[in-house]
Amino acid sequence: MRRIYESGALHRDDDEPQAPTERGARPQAARSIDGGAWSDRLVPTWLRYRAVSVDIEVPQTEYPAGTEVPFVVTMQNALPVPITLPTDSPRPWTWYVDGVPEASHVDSVPSGNGSLRFDRGERKQFRRRWDRMFRVSDDEWEPASAGEYTIGAGLSVTDAVERGLYSETTVSIRDQ
Repeated sequence: MRRIYESGALHRDDDEPQAPTERGARPQAARSIDGGAWSDRLVPTWLRYRAVSVDIEVPQTEYPAGTEVPFVVTMQNALPVPITLPTDSPRPWTWYVDGVPEASHVDSVPSGNGSLRFDRGERKQFRRRWDRMFRVSDDEWEPASAGEYTIGAGLSVTDAVERGLYSETTVSIRDQ
């Protein structure tokens, strides 16, 4: 094969469109395609939202006072193509304790738009801990009393609960 390329036999007529490309040049068929850009153009937004699931898990449902509550948020793309979800905030998802974002009464979520990208069939996991404190001002925190609390997580999109992009679980904090 090397002799054919070195002899110039394939390039006798420079006007011939069927001659192979020069060595080192990538053939047209081997060029990569940006699958994410194509799927964003071809897959409607409503289907992209429907393809993603959100789940939250805690290792146990009851914790003694003074201990942190660990939890894992799992998001998964069920489609065999990469997708990008537009979000209402640069922070694509957040967690809540009894409806309070990140257990803080102080607004810290920046405004603006963002996005969350998933490869085909990708599963993302995020590990967080709630230290059983509620932030009431920039520099003041107060401890949560004994009782039941709902920890939730969801994407920063309009109607996340109705779209199935939100999940929650209940934990119990008991006195020692």
